[in-house]
Amino acid sequence: MVEKNLATAGAAGGKRNWTWAVAGTAVVLLGAGVAFQFMRPTGARSEDGAGKATANRSSESAAPREKIVATIKSGGSTDKVTYDDLAQECVRRHGAEILDNLINRRIIQQACDQHGISVSEAEVKGEVNRIAKKFNLDEENWLKMLQSERNVTPAQYYNDIIWPMLALRKLAGEKVEIGDKELQHAFVRNYGPRVKARAIVLDNPRRAREVHTKVTGAPEDFGRFAREFSIDPNSRSLDGVIPPIPKYAGNDKLEDVVFKMKEGEISPVVQVGVNQFMIVLCEGRTEQVVKDLADVEGILREQLTEEKIQQSVAKVFEGLKDDARVENILTGTVQGGDKKSAGAKKGAVRPAGATAGKGAKGDEVTGASAEEASPAKPTTKTAAKPKTTK
Repeated sequence: MVEKNLATAGAAGGKRNWTWAVAGTAVVLLGAGVAFQFMRPTGARSEDGAGKATANRSSESAAPREKIVATIKSGGSTDKVTYDDLAQECVRRHGAEILDNLINRRIIQQACDQHGISVSEAEVKGEVNRIAKKFNLDEENWLKMLQSERNVTPAQYYNDIIWPMLALRKLAGEKVEIGDKELQHAFVRNYGPRVKARAIVLDNPRRAREVHTKVTGAPEDFGRFAREFSIDPNSRSLDGVIPPIPKYAGNDKLEDVVFKMKEGEISPVVQVGVNQFMIVLCEGRTEQVVKDLADVEGILREQLTEEKIQQSVAKVFEGLKDDARVENILTGTVQGGDKKSAGAKKGAVRPAGATAGKGAKGDEVTGASAEEASPAKPTTKTAAKPKTTK
């Protein structure tokens, strides 16, 4: 619980958590699971009447037999399970979830069609290789690790995660700018000194004030009070010890308080979230590991660029969902389709060369304020996608 409030924007250097690469944008947007089933080829029309002849012959032949997927023989009787039986059961158990994924994929596909955007198999393979190299692996071993540790097959990874991520990046516009101020904040957040602390976390302001009175009356017993009163199970078992608190990590109220404290001081009650209050004991500062921003500037720029692209992609996808009217007959729901007012709007699709992020001086520029793309006529009926890897 408390770790969510103290988490930094990203780990330094080689300590990055590799799981972002498995899900990343896909978790926010789609989730893994089902291959792209909407890329179905359309059969060509017959120009010589062969199609009509085939249809006539088909109508004259007997109806196709049931497709049997299993037979059961017991006690002299035989039963069967047909493909339709299996399909109906699968729909009953998982239909709503899988249909939602398919709808999301078709929304992305339609946007690609409208803007003439395609993602080639070479681009997909290149992205997979780029991610694998970040973790000092080749593509083959990276895919093996995903399958063994995350239960994601190569086909799922290519088609369900990488393809939509690249498509949405193109729709969002991948070019971003990182301002000097933003870069400096990231440097301080990841490599600057942090406040070593213990904390008592509570979910009631009255209770927090009562505990604060007890703690200030006997500060030497802070650990005991944390074990007795804190609602955070992780820090409670450690006498209130929490990860060192960095600056510019997203909780301004907490940071403003703790970075003014001296070792041994106890903070007032600080509200850090909805129905979440903290009492902090300062235990000093950590040493700054990296002194010069230039030593890690490349790493920070890469990290910030990826973060901004992810944010921009999420906004665009939400905008696409808002614009699309979806009548889900299976679940009996209708969503989206609301028309937006003219001008810039949330999640507006930008051309691939558009700029997102902050200006050179660090002024904040969100993806929503970027200029909308002028849709190009699609060059193909459907955006290209990689072949499914068996």
